[in-house]
Amino acid sequence: MELLRPESDLARLVEEFPHVDLLVVGDDEPVGAAVVEVLDDYVDGYGDAQHDDVRDEIERLGLSGLHLHRLGLRTPLGLWAEHDVVAAISELVGFDPEPGVYCLAPNPAPSDAGRTVVNRAAQRIAQVYGIPLLRYRCLELSVVGDESA
Repeated sequence: MELLRPESDLARLVEEFPHVDLLVVGDDEPVGAAVVEVLDDYVDGYGDAQHDDVRDEIERLGLSGLHLHRLGLRTPLGLWAEHDVVAAISELVGFDPEPGVYCLAPNPAPSDAGRTVVNRAAQRIAQVYGIPLLRYRCLELSVVGDESA
């Protein structure tokens, strides 16, 4: 859902590249994460109606080079997930990445176990493949108090 948030740092970074393979590791609630290849205008891995709204929102972003892939791990993520995340990112990076390939991960948040898993996997990929690691900040959800109280 970070990609769909207003003023998303992730969306801004994605706009800067002509081709982006973005891996959604786990589903956000309540909408869920969609796997959409906007360039080819089809849903990769989702055929059911519950994800049509997410697909439509991503298409409205107008990011023609965006390719979303869904790993679909159950949340909350724990240390058990790191190997799967590394394997999935490796598939996207390829055996011998071309110049201009970057790994993108959210800024670390020590209190978020899932984000820690994703960050550790991204750091491993960047180190093993010798590619730059870029970070994006997540717009954290905040609770707004009732002003009439």
